[in-house]
Amino acid sequence: MGATDMLSILCVVGARPNFMKIAPLMRRFNSANSGISATLLHTGQHYDEAMKQSFFDQLDIPTPDIDLGVGGGSHAVQTAEIMKRFEPVVDEINPDIVLVVGDVNSTVACALVAAKKNIKIVHVEAGLRSFDRAMPEEINRLITDQLSDLLFTTEKDAVVNLNAEGIASEKVHFVGNVMIDTLLNNLDRAVCSKTIFTAASATITNGYGLVTLHRPSNVDEKSVLEGIVETLVNISEELPLAFPVHPRTKSKLEEFNLLTSLSTSNVLLLPPMAYLDMLGLMRDAKVVLTDSGGLQEETTALGVACITLRENTERPITITEGTNVLVGSKPSAIYDAFREIMDSGGKSGNIPKFWDGKAAERIHQTLLTHFCEH
Repeated sequence: MGATDMLSILCVVGARPNFMKIAPLMRRFNSANSGISATLLHTGQHYDEAMKQSFFDQLDIPTPDIDLGVGGGSHAVQTAEIMKRFEPVVDEINPDIVLVVGDVNSTVACALVAAKKNIKIVHVEAGLRSFDRAMPEEINRLITDQLSDLLFTTEKDAVVNLNAEGIASEKVHFVGNVMIDTLLNNLDRAVCSKTIFTAASATITNGYGLVTLHRPSNVDEKSVLEGIVETLVNISEELPLAFPVHPRTKSKLEEFNLLTSLSTSNVLLLPPMAYLDMLGLMRDAKVVLTDSGGLQEETTALGVACITLRENTERPITITEGTNVLVGSKPSAIYDAFREIMDSGGKSGNIPKFWDGKAAERIHQTLLTHFCEH
């Protein structure tokens, strides 16, 4: 394309983690004289309408130009349905670029459609690897990165991973973390944890821990979830816990008759939180226990101790440089990590390179340089 043309980008979001990643990019693309014409498409993979709207409102993301309204289903059904509904949109818009973020089903589905139509693909948050192909997200990452024409990474390990997979180095750009752009941009607007506890009629005065749990490996098997719940109850005797319960997790807690032991302990069960509420809960917590990928990064940026209930992580920099420890789901390992943090204060950690709130700026400039000057 010529140097004076506007670069046409179709930006895709699907599930909750994508919203935080697209917000700073849309802000840059929609700024005056950006050189980019951006269309925002929401696949509807995240199908809690109220929660979706709260994220768009709080993060000041424009209302999507297109909403495919895909909803739930198995991985195969959801991926196929996204592809079916996305293809005619691509035919109509005919963008220069399809930009995808993260590792959800929408990411790989839209990348596949774009690749088959010979449209350039840009992947934001490329190169992260857990090296565990039992995780559906790992498959999504591997395929999307192989299809992409330009890959933006959050950390140096991701660059190493992509090089090892034979992806040409000129396609790969280390730009930092757009999730942290969003965090830093909204930190002063985060809802105070006391406000959340007051609204829940809870009295928590001397500190608390925050829990999130949703991965199938932790919640789908009764013995595993039972062990985690028992550990949370034990921990709550020393430190009250706030636990926004994911719908999937709530369903499994009910199925396995585990809700009673939680609700009669010092674990405060909360509904799913909007972004600014969750940010406030994270910022004010003494420790976060989670199986989320994004929270590993956000706690490192906030300097809050994090215990990750997984056997592996695609975000190793949160361990080598940040505040994160990886413990798996074994009750004794979870409790030992908690005890260590309570005794020592946890790892001090450092802020990784380029987690400075300017990743979207670097992506914007690289897009213009790469596509408009060639």
